[in-house]
Amino acid sequence: MSAPPARRTALTLVTGGSAAQREAAIAARLAQVAAVAGPTHGVSAVLLEGLPSGQTVLSPSDSLPVHRIAPGCLCCTGNLVLRVTLNRILRLRPDRLFIGLAATDHLDQLRSWLQDPPYDQLLELTADLRT
Repeated sequence: MSAPPARRTALTLVTGGSAAQREAAIAARLAQVAAVAGPTHGVSAVLLEGLPSGQTVLSPSDSLPVHRIAPGCLCCTGNLVLRVTLNRILRLRPDRLFIGLAATDHLDQLRSWLQDPPYDQLLELTADLRT
C-alpha cells in the first residue's frame, strides 16, 4: 500500500499596485482565513519582491514568516534568489504561501515555472490576488 500524497502548499501570486497595497491585500486575505478557520488556521508564509516603502503591514512571526527579495524579474535575473528562498520557505511546510510581485512582465513564465518539477508536487497554484 502506498503512502497518501503529500499535502501541497496553496500558492497565491499577488500582483498590482504598490508594495504597501500588495501587503495590505495579503493581510486582508490572512484575516479572512483566520476568521473562517479560527485560531488553528495553520502557518502561512509570505515572499515579497522589493523593499517596503515606509511602514510595513505584515509582521513576521512563528506562524507568519515574511521574506523579502530584491526587485527584479523573478523568472529571469532573480530566478536563483527566488528558488533558494522558496526552497527555504517550503521546508517549513506552510499551509499557504503568498508571493507579492512588483512587476508582472513575465507572470505566465513564472506561473509555468512554479508548475514544473519539483514545485508541481509541492505547490497548488490558486487564483491570483490583484490589488
